[in-house]
Amino acid sequence: MATDKLFNVAGVSKLNGEYKVRFATDIMRIKVLAKHGHEDIRLAELDTAVTKLEAVKQLATMDEFQDVAAQSAIAEYLDEKTPKAKAAPKAKATKATAKVAAPKAAKAPKVDTSAMEDAPF
Repeated sequence: MATDKLFNVAGVSKLNGEYKVRFATDIMRIKVLAKHGHEDIRLAELDTAVTKLEAVKQLATMDEFQDVAAQSAIAEYLDEKTPKAKAAPKAKATKATAKVAAPKAAKAPKVDTSAMEDAPF
């Protein structure tokens, strides 16, 4: 995460038809969101101050955020902000393993056709 801030209030709100997750340190954030045109503002006080990612994980389990709009905003936030596991570095192939030769086919034995009368050549 880019920040170490802790929040004890989190929720969702709708602005311009789009729901987003919101964070605050005080429940009075509702007034500021309403003043700026947000609708369907739902904030919940958390038990302890937590990071944004932990707050969103708590929101996902709360009853008041179980509707489709809230769950969609929560899922979108988690998709974007959950740290991705780094892929294991690829092992470099050594020259010995990179040049694995296919087994050679056995050569057919030569047949002396000079003594044959019907030989085409």
